[in-house]
Amino acid sequence: MKRLSYILFLTLFVSSLGAMAQVDDKSGTEKKGKKKAILAIPAKEVKKPKTLKNGTADGFKKAYDKEQKKLAKKKKDDDLKNKGILTSAKIAEERFLKSWNKINAPYPVIDQDLGSFRTQSKSVKVVCRDFQYPDGDRVTIMINDIPVVKNLTLKRAFQGFDIPLEVGINKISFIALNQGTSGPNTAAFKVYDENGNVISSNEWNLATGAKAVILIAKDK
Repeated sequence: MKRLSYILFLTLFVSSLGAMAQVDDKSGTEKKGKKKAILAIPAKEVKKPKTLKNGTADGFKKAYDKEQKKLAKKKKDDDLKNKGILTSAKIAEERFLKSWNKINAPYPVIDQDLGSFRTQSKSVKVVCRDFQYPDGDRVTIMINDIPVVKNLTLKRAFQGFDIPLEVGINKISFIALNQGTSGPNTAAFKVYDENGNVISSNEWNLATGAKAVILIAKDK
């Protein structure tokens, strides 16, 4: 009987230990589960700072766009400036060519006959001047194809020269060396005999290289 009681006691005691172990295991499991639950909480999404999204980043973009606009404007201004320089140079070139052509091209190189005259004078006096605004017209005066006055610049006032005459025909030529700054080469001239009488009074309009010729026949 005692033996049976002892066996029963042991059985109950072992059963109690098993129940307690289960309780402990459950508590541990709950504790472990709780710990795992804490670790398993999903991390909150880290949001970008508003200053980076709306402030700094936008500021960089605006600054970049502003700089690009400045560069574009500078390039446009430079292009316009260069275009203006090229345009001015082109205008200056066209004016020069127009002036050059006006001086050298429009007037054909044609000699001008100033007429023939007769005199008994041993010499004549020739006076000439630029009858328009003096612009640097230059001439050489020749008698019978021999230069007697070289590279004369025509002025507003008359300039005079005494030219001896030979018996027979004397050819007096005025050679246009240029057309000044405004063509053609222009001059008014007069020829006087030794007594001061006017033999001829005329004008010439010559291109560069052309000549105006007057013939004077001297009697014996």
